[in-house]
Amino acid sequence: MPNDFNQQVIEEFRANGGRVGGYFEGSRLLLLTTTGARSGAPHTVPLGYLPDGGERVLVIASAGGAPKDPAWFHNLVADPEVTVEDGVFTYQARAVVLRGEERDRVFARAVEADPAWGDYETRAGRALPVVALHQTAGGPPSATSWGAALKLVHDAFRRELALIRKEVAEAGPGLGAQLRVNCLTLCQGLHNHHTGEDTMMFPSLGERRPDLAPTLERLGREHEQIAARLEELQKVLSAGDADSSTLLPEVERLIDELERHLDYEEEQLIPVLDGHA
Repeated sequence: MPNDFNQQVIEEFRANGGRVGGYFEGSRLLLLTTTGARSGAPHTVPLGYLPDGGERVLVIASAGGAPKDPAWFHNLVADPEVTVEDGVFTYQARAVVLRGEERDRVFARAVEADPAWGDYETRAGRALPVVALHQTAGGPPSATSWGAALKLVHDAFRRELALIRKEVAEAGPGLGAQLRVNCLTLCQGLHNHHTGEDTMMFPSLGERRPDLAPTLERLGREHEQIAARLEELQKVLSAGDADSSTLLPEVERLIDELERHLDYEEEQLIPVLDGHA
C-alpha cells in the first residue's frame, strides 16, 4: 500500500481502538512496527492477521501479490524483535518465519478461509512467507482510564464475535480449519479475561467497595454461565460432523448472553473504576 494510505489507516486505527473503515473495514487488523534493516528507523504498517491460539498471531507477507517480499518482512528477518498494536494492547513480540510443513499447513488454512491469499501467491509468483508473532512483553490496555480500558477490551470481544458470526453464517458444508481456530482462540481469550477479573479486579474492588458485593457476585455467576456456554461451543467444534448449522446457534447464544453481561458490567463498574461513583 502507498505510504500515505498506510498512514491514514494507522492514524484511524490508533484513534479508534483498532476500528477502521474503508479498505480494511470488517477485517482483523494489527499494526506491526519493525526496525528498518538499512535505516535503523522504526517502520509501521497495517496488516491483516490470522488468530492462532493465545500464544501467537500470524501475518502473511503478500505485498498485495507483488513479486517481491515487502520491506517489513526484510526488516523482521534482519531483526525479529517487533512491536504489535492490536487496538487494545501494544506489546513486544518476536517474529518467527514459518518453514516447511508448518508454513504450508498454515498457508493452506489461510487460503481455505480466504481464497484471496492463494490469488496473491499466484500473482506474485513466489511462496508467500508466513510469520508468527509471539508476544514477549506487554503492558496495560492503551486507554486513558481503567474504565476506558474495560470498555476497550469488551469492544474487542464484541468485534471478534461479530466477525465469527459472519464467518460461520457464510461457511459452507463443514467448518474450515481457520474458522475452528478463530472460535477456539476467542474461547481462550474470554476465559483468560474472566479469570483475570475473578482473581484480581473483582477481589480488589470488593475490598475497596463492600457495597459492590451483590454486583460482583452477579458478575461472578455470569462468568460461570458464560464458561458453560463456551464449553458447549467447544463441544460442537470438536465434533467431526460439525457444520455451520450446528455452530451458528451456539455462537448466537454466546453473543446474546455475553452482550447482556458486558452491558451490565460496564454500567455498574465503569463509573467506579473512573472514580465517578
